[in-house]
Amino acid sequence: MADGVRGDGPGAVVVGVDESPTSLRALDYAAGLARRQSGRLLVVHVRGVRPIGPGLDPLAVAVEAELEARRALEAELREEARRLADAGDVEVTFVLRAGDPVRELSAVADEHRADVVVVGASTRPAHRLGGSLAARLVRSCGWPVTVVP
Repeated sequence: MADGVRGDGPGAVVVGVDESPTSLRALDYAAGLARRQSGRLLVVHVRGVRPIGPGLDPLAVAVEAELEARRALEAELREEARRLADAGDVEVTFVLRAGDPVRELSAVADEHRADVVVVGASTRPAHRLGGSLAARLVRSCGWPVTVVP
C-alpha cells in the first residue's frame, strides 16, 4: 500500500500470469473476483532478467528462438487479457514488467492500491527449496494473497 489507505469502493485485483495452467486458472478466478467487486483487473506478466541477445550466447540461433518464444508468450497473455476486457464486464489492464516476480507484483499492487494479489499455485518441485512465488508474496506484501490450484 503506497500510503496505507484503501477506500471502500471498487478496487484493483492484481493477477500474476505466465504460461502455467495454474496461472491461467488464476487469471479466470481474478477476472471473476474483479467483476463481482466492480473493480479493475491488472494482469501482470514478469519477464525474467536473464540476459539474452545476440553476442551474449555462443548459440545465437537458440537465443533468437528463446526471444521469439518469449514474444509469443507475451502476445498470447496480452490477447487473453484483451479477451477478458472484450467481455465487457471488467476493466482490464495488461502490465509487462521485467525483474523479480515478487518485487514487480508488489510494486504493481502498491501503485494501484490493490485489494488482493492472485497467483497460480506453483507446480515446480524446486520451489519447495526456495519457496514458491505465493509463499514469498505472503511473507513480503501487505495484501491478501489468493493462490489458485
